[in-house]
Amino acid sequence: MKIKILSRDDVAQAVTMAEAIDAVKKAFIQLSSGNAEVPLRTQIPVRKRNATTLFMPAYLTQSDSMGAKIVSVFPNNQKRGLPTIHALVILVDAKTGQPLAAMDGTYLTALRTGAASGLATDLLARKDSRVAAIFGAGIQARTQLEAVCTVRDIERAWVYDVKLRKARAYVREMKAQGNPLPKDIRVAQTSKQALHEADVVCTATTSFRPVFADGNLKLGVHINGVGSYTPEMQEIPARTVVRSKVVVDSREASLAEAGDLIISIDGGLISHKNIHGEIGEVASGKIPGRESVEETTFFKSVGLAVQDVAVAELVLQRAGELGLGLDVDI
Repeated sequence: MKIKILSRDDVAQAVTMAEAIDAVKKAFIQLSSGNAEVPLRTQIPVRKRNATTLFMPAYLTQSDSMGAKIVSVFPNNQKRGLPTIHALVILVDAKTGQPLAAMDGTYLTALRTGAASGLATDLLARKDSRVAAIFGAGIQARTQLEAVCTVRDIERAWVYDVKLRKARAYVREMKAQGNPLPKDIRVAQTSKQALHEADVVCTATTSFRPVFADGNLKLGVHINGVGSYTPEMQEIPARTVVRSKVVVDSREASLAEAGDLIISIDGGLISHKNIHGEIGEVASGKIPGRESVEETTFFKSVGLAVQDVAVAELVLQRAGELGLGLDVDI
């Protein structure tokens, strides 16, 4: 039996952000229309290291795509000079059950997470959005900005991180990336400065408390929250959640895992009825997205295996066309 092994560089070369956004869109539509089997991910706490390893399977029945991801989130890795997130994605032939490919999931996770925010920004942000604010300066924050700039003509971006050194490195790297990113990318000294002109806000941190104040948001802003993936974590102020049109990647997953929502629900500020719907329902036209220029929209994503499988399937297809990867007998 042969299996294709794909590196980070292979994944990055195989699929563009625009292609990933389209793949994720189709996956979310399948999910929201009942054409996907996605068990809640299994979380294995590694408490003595303040870390978590997650096991995430999915089967997209309409596209007949199957696979799973193992992803570890170890925040203390930063002290060791290692990435916070490591991941591996495995694809399985849904017709035979035969393993098809194993690929780097660390970059793929960032790519598909960025793609989800890109889709949400395209569907929910004002069409005239020109300024972005990014909270966090890790690998997830990089693809958040790339995705937003893929669907909107962003002219200026601000980045805020509690570690100023990381924010400066982020600006240097992102400026060098070129189109579609703007030349005007700046380090914000405070969260308020990051928000003062932002039309689109992305939070990609591991914070357990809000990373900005609700009162600093512009009228009509769109927010993508991707960093809070446990009930205890929180990036978005409860006041913002209460007054926003809330769209999620999955009702079931967000109500089980998204601290940004669970904390407000447990505090009696909102209920599950405050969730407007799933992004797949907006993408398919089943429910409306933004309905006025004044409303605040909030896309809360905890990350789903359907995203990984959909993008990985495209990566494998492109790899075959481009001659990428290594075929190994096992």
